[in-house]
Amino acid sequence: MKNVIEVKHLTKSYKAHKAVDDLSLEVHEGEILGLLGPNGSGKTTTMNCILSLLKFDNGKITVFGKEMTPSSYDAKAKIGVVFQEVAVFDELTVYGNIDYFCGLYIEDKETRAQYVADAIKLVGLEDCTKQYPKQLSGGLLRRLNIACGIAHKPKLIFLDEPTVAVDPQSRNNILDGIKKLRDDGATIVYTTHYMEEVEILCDRVIILDRGKIIASGTNDELKALAKIEEKVTVEIPELSPKQLSGFEKIKNVSEVEYDNGVLKVVYRRGKNNLGDMIEYLKENRINYDKIFAERPTLNDVFLELTGKELRD
Repeated sequence: MKNVIEVKHLTKSYKAHKAVDDLSLEVHEGEILGLLGPNGSGKTTTMNCILSLLKFDNGKITVFGKEMTPSSYDAKAKIGVVFQEVAVFDELTVYGNIDYFCGLYIEDKETRAQYVADAIKLVGLEDCTKQYPKQLSGGLLRRLNIACGIAHKPKLIFLDEPTVAVDPQSRNNILDGIKKLRDDGATIVYTTHYMEEVEILCDRVIILDRGKIIASGTNDELKALAKIEEKVTVEIPELSPKQLSGFEKIKNVSEVEYDNGVLKVVYRRGKNNLGDMIEYLKENRINYDKIFAERPTLNDVFLELTGKELRD
């Protein structure tokens, strides 16, 4: 598989603090790579080094097969960047903003007009082209930010938390647009604090902590790292302390939590845990409303590996 990005032994320090510590990674052509980690893990520093926006202490970075430097203008013309902070011109309309940023790379007017139209359609801003940024909702403003970053049809796209604080409709629109970018041939590096987006979008995931890669692989490969096998959740209106302690003695149970009428039981291993739980409830005459089981999530893996919530 062809690599669009290769990072080898990257190190970047700020005085005594190593933001990135001997990091090596690859980004494959045509994939969406999820780059995850708690705040301060080194994600932004790594991306800025790849983009040659930061000088680094040691290592080598190649993009599109060539070493990346501040003067790698040919490579940079094929890269789109959408940072978390919205960066558009208040004095330009939606169309004017997208046309301006596209025009930094595309000189031909007819080609640029088509590219701008494609970007507007991709993010669903057809009804807003004459509006100004201050007239847009937060979700529409983020869509505009994305359109400005990808209008020149880059081959490599960096998306830094593009769905932060947006409404559900805008989020779905943005996620659908990102899938289409990948399907149209773009390679995407994606950072987010929303694990459900990672499961929906990403072909492969890298988890960083303290400047190092602590895990990488597909969603299924990462979930296989979890020490838990299954979680069973039961809605039980009333549960006595004695009944609660009984769940802790069930075979292969590693954790039991009961709060506000909801019982959560975590199993280390085993099969048919849900069926066994139903039998246990019947045998002990414990009345319950709803019961369901779920496999480990990426969030479970993340908490096990880092000991932190993703937003820490």
